[in-house]
Amino acid sequence: MTAKSSTISINFSIIRVSLPDKRIYPLKFMKKFILDLVVTQNEQLHSNYVLIKLTHANPLPEMLPGQFAEIRIDGSNTTFLRRPISINYVDRAKNELWLLVQLVGDGTRKLATVKPGDTVNAVLPLGNGFTMPVAPENTHPLLIGGGVGTAPMLMLGAALKAAGCTPTFLLGARSSKDLLQLDEFVKLGEVFTTTEDGTAGEKGYVTQHSILNTRKFDFIYTCGPKPMMVSVARHAKANHIECEASLENMMACGVGACLCCVENTDEGHLCVCKDGPVFNIKKLLWQI
Repeated sequence: MTAKSSTISINFSIIRVSLPDKRIYPLKFMKKFILDLVVTQNEQLHSNYVLIKLTHANPLPEMLPGQFAEIRIDGSNTTFLRRPISINYVDRAKNELWLLVQLVGDGTRKLATVKPGDTVNAVLPLGNGFTMPVAPENTHPLLIGGGVGTAPMLMLGAALKAAGCTPTFLLGARSSKDLLQLDEFVKLGEVFTTTEDGTAGEKGYVTQHSILNTRKFDFIYTCGPKPMMVSVARHAKANHIECEASLENMMACGVGACLCCVENTDEGHLCVCKDGPVFNIKKLLWQI
């Protein structure tokens, strides 16, 4: 471990392996950092969501779509553990990290009060990432996100487009006001939506959208509430489509020490924070 002023780097190496299914699998042995990031913008997207943009004096480290950061909550008398936040996007041109934060408790509500110029301490990048195709020009991926689970889909979509394929997004929410960052998603690919109350897109749940019956996809990526992801996994399995899910289990330490985020898999109980959060659905012992 080497100290550099406010930055501590934990030395791991990044390894990518190509397996017989011709996809690139990023492994979790990446270099981790503890950084004091500076807030450049805090935008209220919704009464329960803020988009926080942060920068650093040095170039931000490599981060993969699907990874997350553990954020320290300063100035709170009730929050002692860091909060896991999905990496929403990394703007390399501006050297900015985007975090889409849902306000669900004292910790995230305190985080939502930061102002430009404030410092936010983060451990990143944590976990693994989504699988990227070797031949993206021949890949037709569907990215399905629900609620705050749309957050990692933005960076994933940008990475897929940069690699040469145009992703299709299927985003679900309770109502139209809960559909976030649509202006960013439409820059990357075709966007379809569902809302439970029918105020935008098709009424119902993402797995009821007509696109699932009218379009052919060869890979599905999903993140959102577990019941939604189980339904997506069930659809993928029934139609013989490869599928990866980014799990949102409750986390504390973020490094696999506390064992509070374990998920039952074909390898036994694995820590979502360390061995995930992204899993191929074939590994998960869900009733699908």
